[in-house]
Amino acid sequence: MADIIAKRDPNRCPTHPGALLRDVIPATGKSKAEIAALLGISRQHLYDIINERKPVSAGVAVRLGKMFGDGAAVWVRMQGAYDTWGAEQELRDEIKKIPRLKATAA
Repeated sequence: MADIIAKRDPNRCPTHPGALLRDVIPATGKSKAEIAALLGISRQHLYDIINERKPVSAGVAVRLGKMFGDGAAVWVRMQGAYDTWGAEQELRDEIKKIPRLKATAA
């Protein structure tokens, strides 16, 4: 049986971690203000992440990973994929000018 590997459409922006957080918080039964307090961040900071206006920093990723039991790496990877995709779009024309180098034999 062949393994099926799902591939993300490279033309589609990866999900911002704030979108996941927006979906997860209601399942906790806690308010956003309570979640922010438990995380040790301001309510405004949490709202900015949820509304995709701020990134999830490494420090916030560690806190989210502890709170939800999935570890910081999940949140860091999501933010990294989102940021990288945005940079690739922004620098698309500039990147085309950069040559690909190959290692030479020593």
